[in-house]
Amino acid sequence: MPQVRIATPEELSDCLAIRHDVFVLEQAVTVEEDLDGLDAQCVQFLAITDEGPVGTARMRKTDDGEVRAERVAVRASSRGLGLGALLMDALEDEARRRGEAAVVLHAQVEVVPFYTRRGYEPFGPQFLDARIPHQAMRKPLRSEPTES
Repeated sequence: MPQVRIATPEELSDCLAIRHDVFVLEQAVTVEEDLDGLDAQCVQFLAITDEGPVGTARMRKTDDGEVRAERVAVRASSRGLGLGALLMDALEDEARRRGEAAVVLHAQVEVVPFYTRRGYEPFGPQFLDARIPHQAMRKPLRSEPTES
């Protein structure tokens, strides 16, 4: 049974190794683009199966107060097992626990349908990040009060 949880500081190297496999080796993102110096201020999530660490994501509060889901990655050998959804569940649950109103992310265009199914809505124009088309998306975590 897969386990998804907040990574310990000692497990950051596992998260970075997964990102290296997915972003650098598979998608030709440069190491410098992936390692942006922000990992220390992020909550890291780790997906673990019998194979060991196979998926990761990070949550970061930006200077303007947004909570962002970033660096969501699952090794090719473990895709199709629902680990991306489990990672996002854990991240969204932690954001809710912290009282956050919404999660914002920049999805690679090819995975926009995955995030749409999870309740994320696109906003703004598509843009390039690391030479890959992306779409900004947002998901409210709590319902806004309705006017009566």
